[in-house]
Amino acid sequence: MTPIRTLLALTLAALPLALTTTPATAQDRTPTVEEQRLDRAAPQEILRRSGFDDVAPGFARDLAGVRSAAQAERVVRRDGGRLWHRAVARAQGRGPAGGDLSRDDDRPLYWARLGMTRALGEWRPDFPLGEARRAELLTALERTSRGQDSLGLPAGKHIKRIVVTGFDPFQLDADVRRSNPSGAAALALDGMTLRTPQGPARVETAVFPVRWADFADGTVERTLLPVFRPGPRRVDAFMTVSQGRVGRFDVERTNGAWRGGYPDNANVSRTETVPVPPGVPTPAPQPQWTTTTLPYAAIVAADTGPFPVRDNTGVTEIPAGATTPVVRPDGPTPGSTARAGGGGDYLSNEIAYRATLLRDAVGLKVPGGHFHTPVLQFGPNNTDPATGQITDPDFVHNRQTITAQVRAVLTVVATR
Repeated sequence: MTPIRTLLALTLAALPLALTTTPATAQDRTPTVEEQRLDRAAPQEILRRSGFDDVAPGFARDLAGVRSAAQAERVVRRDGGRLWHRAVARAQGRGPAGGDLSRDDDRPLYWARLGMTRALGEWRPDFPLGEARRAELLTALERTSRGQDSLGLPAGKHIKRIVVTGFDPFQLDADVRRSNPSGAAALALDGMTLRTPQGPARVETAVFPVRWADFADGTVERTLLPVFRPGPRRVDAFMTVSQGRVGRFDVERTNGAWRGGYPDNANVSRTETVPVPPGVPTPAPQPQWTTTTLPYAAIVAADTGPFPVRDNTGVTEIPAGATTPVVRPDGPTPGSTARAGGGGDYLSNEIAYRATLLRDAVGLKVPGGHFHTPVLQFGPNNTDPATGQITDPDFVHNRQTITAQVRAVLTVVATR
């Protein structure tokens, strides 16, 4: 997930919810920028044609029966987890399709979740529930419906454990029909076992939002730290995945500690050094750069599918003692300040930076880093956002091809 521009420590885990006594009125809550897009024709068609149009109404009915804050937390976590598992099952061909939309489509999960978050925001229980408590419920809903709390890696010495992450669709004001192949790959791969010459490898996945604030609040670290720490279920490899350049995959060699300001899905911009949440294990001082430990040479050399795969070594830096950013095709120079990693200066670079920074902080010595997919494109006769269809055969084929190649690349990673 990148417009490439010249392109918690367990203390961050879900905290006990403390009941407050400040009631809210129905007029207090305005739908978020993302939720407001939900009423457009394309999202509604996506929900209807996938069968996911029943998710938000069902959640609203469940909330209507809630009589306490503790029960609200149980309902939110249960229904959020159900949405994630339903989306995974649909993507993997289990159970009824629910409509004629391609099963591999990641968009029903995204739009159904927004229907749930809007329902939670509009819910007015008949007992006191302050906005701080409601925000904690929203966090629980986000985590459970994204698979962030269910990375069920197995124990044992005879199976490898791999975590893969994807992203929501983004740049939706330009084209609200958009899908994100990294999210589709995450749904297709969750819980899968890869067969390799070195034995089986179990894959567990999660999806992240395209929002600066969530990253600053520690959503990446909260998700990954439990599987990065020593123990019988510690990862043997990880790969953060997002959408990048047209017509090619990229293994991003270097990640930079810089946010370049491009608006996120909430239409919020941030231009600053990547903020590390308090309480998270992290090197000090904060480094400007981190480096992939994915086996990039082997990935590039392997025949993984039709799209070319590049070892991308370029960055943008301010050299030591200078003030002007320059592009370096072969990585950063000593003492330089980051202005863009190989994956740019958006949230794909940031998730790569955060994941590899956490890897280094906890002493995790495994293959890990960022992988950019090609841009997912509609067919040549379906490019107009205003008049185009929500799907077409080229669109589906391209997404399925990208997912298959991501899987093939993971098999290469699993053999290292």
